[in-house]
Amino acid sequence: MSKSEPKELRRGWTTGACATAAAKAAFTALHSGSFPDPVDITLPKGGTTDFVLTRHGVSNGSAFATITKDAGDDPDVTHGALITSTVRLLAAGEGVRFKAGEGVGTVTRPGLPIPPGEPAINPVPRQMIEMAISEAAARLGALPDAEVEISIHGGAELALKTMNPRLGIVGGLSVLGTTGIVRPFSCAAWIASIHRGIDVARAIGLKHVVGATGSASEDAVRSRYVLDETAYLDMGDFAGGLLKYLRRHPVDKLTLSGGFAKFSKLANGALDLHSGRSSVDFVFLQDLLTEAGASASLVADAATANTAKEVLDRSREEKLDLSSLLARRTKREVREILRDAPISLEVLVTDRDGKILGECGFDEG
Repeated sequence: MSKSEPKELRRGWTTGACATAAAKAAFTALHSGSFPDPVDITLPKGGTTDFVLTRHGVSNGSAFATITKDAGDDPDVTHGALITSTVRLLAAGEGVRFKAGEGVGTVTRPGLPIPPGEPAINPVPRQMIEMAISEAAARLGALPDAEVEISIHGGAELALKTMNPRLGIVGGLSVLGTTGIVRPFSCAAWIASIHRGIDVARAIGLKHVVGATGSASEDAVRSRYVLDETAYLDMGDFAGGLLKYLRRHPVDKLTLSGGFAKFSKLANGALDLHSGRSSVDFVFLQDLLTEAGASASLVADAATANTAKEVLDRSREEKLDLSSLLARRTKREVREILRDAPISLEVLVTDRDGKILGECGFDEG
């Protein structure tokens, strides 16, 4: 590797993946009397990985397992944190229930993927834990009914370094992760990989490439097109790194796919979509609502909304297609960034499940 090339960074594991492995180990111990160590789990995108237990124990009808989170080379506030899942068995048919332990927050405001009153354990980690317990139960001949209480040692203090207090998540951190893998954050390394991806796509003659903000938005494109794997450029939050390079090294067609919140930032001129470096402008969303014909009360309420999702949800209650309007605004802004590059552009606005909510199609001609 030359001195000018950015160092490849070591990946790590999400809080959700750690909690899943700990829950599987504890559930297994309750039924078998022993803890698997290391314990393996299946990742949402396929493949498996295993985790070594830091500590574990059984008492009073419950079992717990703790895993020390390794976030790789990512500057994650939870790197090195102790993630504990405590499992208690439930009656047949009750399924898997989730509880916030010490250091895990509770949702108190709308606009998040988890409703108010629920532990701040996001949908994908919940699905991972349910799947892990189901797999373990099938292997053990047991019922997959259990309460899973997740704790993060020192989580209440760590949460003060995050956006959780502003979002109305009280008492601690959120249990996050959509792939189970923490991709180490380095602007230079990530943008360099985007550039290399474009170079390879052009070199092998691909005419259509994709820039997606995350795995769900990428899945939306995969459900629509059959493209070479090389066509999927790992844009993430670095819209500027992708678009500026494509401006100088164009391809025939570009599909941009992303969530409502991130594209509301892109449409408003932000080129770095990371939550720590750009914010949703609710005045911009008010303008969008006005253009869509929203009620005066909704436009006014948007000024104090908790999240962009809350604004989107309210707009859908009024039967407004805010997502398609945002797609058009995003396309207009991206066209300004691309300038006169001969690229036909398509924009897809997606939800967290990879469903396309709104779009603005390729240029005609």
